[in-house]
Amino acid sequence: MAFWFLLLLGLATYLIIQRSVAQITRTPVWLLWLVLMTPSFVLTAWTLIYGAKQPPPATLIIWPSVVSLLLYWLLFQWGRRVPGDTQTQPSDAVLPSANHSNPVPTPVRPIEPAEETQLRNCFSWSVYYIQNIEYRPQAVICRGQLRTTPINAYQQIKTNIESVFGDRFLVIFQEGINDKPFFVLVPNSQAAKQSNNSKRENLTQPVVALILLAATLITTTLMGAKIAGVELTQVESDPTIFLKGLPYALGLMTILGIHELGHYFTARFYKIRSTLPYFIPVPFFLGTFGAFIQMRSPIPNRKALFDVSIAGPIAGFVVTLPLLLWGLAHSEIVPLSEKPGLLNPDSLNPKYSILLALLAKLALGSELTVKSAIDLHPVAVAGFLGLIVTALNLMPVGQLDGGHIVHAMFGQRTAVAIGQIARLLLLLLSFIREEFLLWAIILLFVPLIDEPALNDVTELDNKRDVLGLVAIALLLLIVLPLPEFLARVLQI
Repeated sequence: MAFWFLLLLGLATYLIIQRSVAQITRTPVWLLWLVLMTPSFVLTAWTLIYGAKQPPPATLIIWPSVVSLLLYWLLFQWGRRVPGDTQTQPSDAVLPSANHSNPVPTPVRPIEPAEETQLRNCFSWSVYYIQNIEYRPQAVICRGQLRTTPINAYQQIKTNIESVFGDRFLVIFQEGINDKPFFVLVPNSQAAKQSNNSKRENLTQPVVALILLAATLITTTLMGAKIAGVELTQVESDPTIFLKGLPYALGLMTILGIHELGHYFTARFYKIRSTLPYFIPVPFFLGTFGAFIQMRSPIPNRKALFDVSIAGPIAGFVVTLPLLLWGLAHSEIVPLSEKPGLLNPDSLNPKYSILLALLAKLALGSELTVKSAIDLHPVAVAGFLGLIVTALNLMPVGQLDGGHIVHAMFGQRTAVAIGQIARLLLLLLSFIREEFLLWAIILLFVPLIDEPALNDVTELDNKRDVLGLVAIALLLLIVLPLPEFLARVLQI
């Protein structure tokens, strides 16, 4: 078992490195892989020598992990490609799609010499002293020296360019590898479409949304009935017993729907064109793969990116808390089995999560003891899944809500590094707690690079930075197991 797990972990780690950093560093992929896999090799060797029943000492887990991550970072930086490297394939400019529903870029219309003079005149020396203009197949990149605050520079340059070129280009302000921000002009294909079509595109298809909503209600009710212990033969004789799955279905769909509506209304506040939530029904697993919205226009700045991203997890978590507390209060205490499952509603060990343990103790009080597990009520199952959805979305990786949040807080390039580290730490955690292996595999397929906002340079205010740190703390409270000293305090 350990061999196959190590093999799967090794393959996943190699794919992560190859897909995320191989193009931006000359350090060989195999060497980076070997460094990152060293803690896993050490733990596997311990298991082979002393057996799975004897846990490794904490120092054998902590120090190899710290040293390997530090060595990985040094090797990555040592081989990092610099701007202007002829072997570097990707540009330091990450271009957002002008039309989120159509990822195929529109070619830039050539700028004539007279137009280039007009473009240079848009950059005042006292605001942004332009030094050179680069022409790319998908954009025009203007590099220079920032001479005022980023927000003032973006607003003034954007106004100047729009006064000359109208809505021909989207004006983007990005961080550079050398810490020098630069402007990017991307063709505004959305404006071209609107000029050709008098009617505005209808984003949401209400009929499709309602059909998916109804289908998801049926599939989640079916799974809720199974969670409630209903057999298929019972449904055939008494169809009304199928309704026992409604508490789970309504609880889970409320959490998912409120989460997406949090994104939707915040996007509307910032005048970002968005669809209403679409649910994804499946007749197995949880009854659904969640819900989603689509944003069809660029995000104006990092403030809007932060607010839209964090609104979903906050809204979903606010709904999850009362549902989970009510469900836990109506759950049953059962004896703790030798191997209780994380997703087993019949025997859940509350110590799997710090936050779950605190809420369970609050709801069940002295009934919950050291030798107790919880047979979850269907509403508690929905609430527990709400915690998992919140944690998964808050993972600081790429295009997840957490990835958007760290992007808005620290900038795009730092966010990529944070996402890479988060992936690797979760892989290491999955070696100790196998239930996180699925999470690690899911994150493997989440791109690390997040689309930039139009003004991707202006930083957040202190209040949003604090709120972002609170979101990260919430993630840790959900993911990390209950420490022994706190378990003794709670007497569980």
